[in-house]
Amino acid sequence: MNADLPTTIPAYLERLRHALAGCDPALAQDALYDAEDYLRSELAAHPGKSEAEVIAAVAGSYGAPDEVADIYRDTEARVQTALRPPAPPVRKSLAGRFFGVLVDPHAYGALFYMLLAVATGTFYFTWVTTGASLSLGLAVLIIGIPFVILFIGATRVLALVEGRIVEVMLGERMPRRPLYVDTSLPVLQRIGAMFTDPRTWGTMLYFLLMLPLGIAYFTLAVVGLAMSLAFIATPVLVALGYADHVVVWHDASLVDERWAVVLLPVLGALLLFATLHAARLVGRLHGKLAKVLLVSGRAY
Repeated sequence: MNADLPTTIPAYLERLRHALAGCDPALAQDALYDAEDYLRSELAAHPGKSEAEVIAAVAGSYGAPDEVADIYRDTEARVQTALRPPAPPVRKSLAGRFFGVLVDPHAYGALFYMLLAVATGTFYFTWVTTGASLSLGLAVLIIGIPFVILFIGATRVLALVEGRIVEVMLGERMPRRPLYVDTSLPVLQRIGAMFTDPRTWGTMLYFLLMLPLGIAYFTLAVVGLAMSLAFIATPVLVALGYADHVVVWHDASLVDERWAVVLLPVLGALLLFATLHAARLVGRLHGKLAKVLLVSGRAY
């Protein structure tokens, strides 16, 4: 078996990346981080050994790349099965699919994410624009390089935080570990790696997009909920005297108030279901966007 093992850590990681082909990119990023962190820690703990000797020594306990990939796939399947909420019953009829969204937890998670997005989007946008502006302004000073390193490092941490929010609320698998940074490399080489990492720029683009997207999500959620709940509450409001005149225009004439009191709650209920469907669709699409921009391209 030792003859088939890679002789360097980069070769081990490359073979592991190849063995993880086809699995979720977020899972691949976590697996690659764990493997590199473990191997480099072992190498640092045994300075008298070469990379090939360290890999051969840990192969029995940690595993060859193909074995590690299989372990991560199996563990991920078990964890996802244990954590996944019960799937709503499959409904074949059109009415069943439309009204079945009421018991879909993903719809409510996405709706809450849409309401939260205006706050997180504003923060992310402010963070990137302020950090980038200060980085450019301080570039001519000696403190410019430390500031840029701090800014990019903090942005990566925020990407992990946003990933956890996306995974919890939208159900999209996101990385749980950052990209590994080899602290044995020279500082300038580590800085260059951060600037050439596609995820650095993908994260900044994602944060910039979150402001307009957050405003759009919040507006859609608030308008949909407000209108649907107001329509549903119409009979109660009329009975309490808070809405003495219910006016609905139709062909330039007023519909009888009694019909409006009956029809508006029905329309409000339908609008509420439509809002939940829209929220679920937004959640799915936004989860895919987050996966593309926040997950390392090196994990694919």
